[in-house]
Amino acid sequence: MSAPHDLPPLTAKQLTDDVTAPLFKLPNLIWFHGFGLAQMLAVLLFVAIGCYCVEGYGIFGTNQPVNWGNDITTYIFWIGIAVAGTLVSAILFLFRQKWRTAINRSTEGMTVMAIQIAGLFPLIHTGRPWVDFWLLPYANDRHLWPNFKSPIVWDVFALTAYALCSIIFWYLGLVPDFATVRDRATRPWQRRIYSVLAMGWRGRAEDWNHFERAYAQFAWISTPLVLGMHSTIAILAAVGKVSGWHTTIFAPYFVSGAIFGGLAMAIVLLVPMRSMLKLERYITVDHLERLAKVMLATGLLVAYVYVMEFFAAWYTESPYEKHQFLVFRPTGEWAWGFWTMMTCNVAIPQLLWFKAVRRNLVALFVIAIAVNVGMWFERFVIIALSVMHDALPSTWGHYAFTGFDWMILAGSFGLFFTMILVFVRVAPVVSIAELKALLLRRSHRKEEADHG
Repeated sequence: MSAPHDLPPLTAKQLTDDVTAPLFKLPNLIWFHGFGLAQMLAVLLFVAIGCYCVEGYGIFGTNQPVNWGNDITTYIFWIGIAVAGTLVSAILFLFRQKWRTAINRSTEGMTVMAIQIAGLFPLIHTGRPWVDFWLLPYANDRHLWPNFKSPIVWDVFALTAYALCSIIFWYLGLVPDFATVRDRATRPWQRRIYSVLAMGWRGRAEDWNHFERAYAQFAWISTPLVLGMHSTIAILAAVGKVSGWHTTIFAPYFVSGAIFGGLAMAIVLLVPMRSMLKLERYITVDHLERLAKVMLATGLLVAYVYVMEFFAAWYTESPYEKHQFLVFRPTGEWAWGFWTMMTCNVAIPQLLWFKAVRRNLVALFVIAIAVNVGMWFERFVIIALSVMHDALPSTWGHYAFTGFDWMILAGSFGLFFTMILVFVRVAPVVSIAELKALLLRRSHRKEEADHG
């Protein structure tokens, strides 16, 4: 079997034609159907937000003691999706893994879309989104500055820094490809738009020198920033003395879970995308198999953390921790959510040990969807179940979704897939520049072999 970064015999012109074809042709029916469904779901999100601004936060299911419900659960879910995209692309680049060419553009785009959706949820959760600008530390005449001790201010700083770095890292990689699209565009309006997006790129040695240095800088900056950002989200829970939250393992727990869920979302996007855009020879089964192997490794880390949580609850002899982990979660009213998490995140990914499963695209797609379902329930179990039953039985409460909770959850997925489907219509989803570099290296190796 050839290495995953090996390209089939083709010329640079064929490569460019294949990758840019979706940008100049009308999309097929699969794209239109997907885009229509995603838009219908996205409408639910905006309707729910509109009703919330008019009626207040009471339209959602949150209560006392469960005042962190669907909003924060879904927020952490989308942060996890955003973490994996940039981290995987940056690490594979730093380790000079050539097979990243099939997945880096899609995962980076996935990060940019997911981070924007994630940013909506803390703003919703404040209760008064029209004054959320108070969270920003800027000079003003109101003598009002953010409370830097507040966890939500940590969110603002962490999200802003990560979003800025991820967008720059993603856009830098697109600049040479935007120039290629500009040079091939036949419509004047298209040429003008891509000329602006290409930022004057001419492919000179000076351009490439600056590009490679800048791209490498943002790759190594992104890696610790990703780890720090999601660790910050974990610390928001870990600093609270709530059974199920107060643990030192939360930072690596959240980071490994985020990579696990993000890789699953990347597979959910790449499997249909390669067929929809006719890119099967650039996003191959070999690429997806390697992605599945990495997902299996991170899934084993997540399973280990689950086991350690139960061991710690038993070993500490704390009655509150024991009740939360050994009684309420596996046998309580939300036990079905807990066992859904365990089934989707621990049991089902074990199928990836088998090569036949890793190379079966239907099986891989189903497993990836299951992992995403399981990762959402993981965040729900951590956030909501931990506060349903705290140290005082007299304060125990229940939690249930309202229709608006379902709308805002489904709508977030609709908005995400809407943005992804727009992205694949306006930008190359695999890097033309990096693939051409691989073609050039292969040509040089062939010449050396012929003369050797």
